Amino acid sequence: MNVYGVVFQDRGKVYYFNGQHLRIPNRVTVIVETEKGEQFGRVVSKLDKEKALKYKNELKNVLRIATKKDYEQYLKNLKDADEALKKARDFSRELNLSMNFIDATFTFDRKQLLFNFFADDRVDFRDLAKKLAGVYHTRIELRQVGARDKAFHVGGIGICGRGLCCANYLTHLESVTMNMAKNQNLALNPSKINGACGRLLCCLAYEDEQYVEASKDMPSVGEDVVTPYGEGKVKSVDILNRKYKVLINDELKEICLDDEKAT
Repeated sequence: MNVYGVVFQDRGKVYYFNGQHLRIPNRVTVIVETEKGEQFGRVVSKLDKEKALKYKNELKNVLRIATKKDYEQYLKNLKDADEALKKARDFSRELNLSMNFIDATFTFDRKQLLFNFFADDRVDFRDLAKKLAGVYHTRIELRQVGARDKAFHVGGIGICGRGLCCANYLTHLESVTMNMAKNQNLALNPSKINGACGRLLCCLAYEDEQYVEASKDMPSVGEDVVTPYGEGKVKSVDILNRKYKVLINDELKEICLDDEKAT
């Protein structure tokens, strides 16, 4: 079994498919079978034999390497999807629906037309779906996405001054929790730990594992500890350097945890 990683759009999530007997180089376009119908994608990787065995009997198939005719159909779908996006915006205004449309996508076989949109509140879009289905005669799916997904599609500049991670190279959005900010001893100030989307910064997840490992056996701020200089209260911690400062008899003493263990 040849297992290939395929993306359907730039920076898109990688999905795995059974290439069966096909030998497909990277960057070659293919037609694959999905739950929503046939899709046009691009091969970006191939799993080694050991990893491929984990997916045995769980994968949809690569149907064929894309032909010139397939590519022309793909381009037509892109053009028609842009027109459908304009039509959806017009219909939503006619129906007085507060919807900010992000994109529209046809499956390769045109069995489904998917719209992603952002809205502050839940939207009853049943009438809109009926109007769109009447025009395009295919299954219509309208998906309301969150603020992080909107940033992923739209892009922007982060508080670091660089382009948003999600819009530049992240292929899918990981779960980010407040505990990650606490693990890194960051001030829980929304202006410091929230991104352009208003949600927790994606980059909090990048080094969380290292911070968790480095903080093992480290005391917490405010904790009473016994040191070679006597008993005191921890006033600050430097997690990555594994150091902390203790107030002992009105004097701050710096303790290096690794030096303590060495002695």
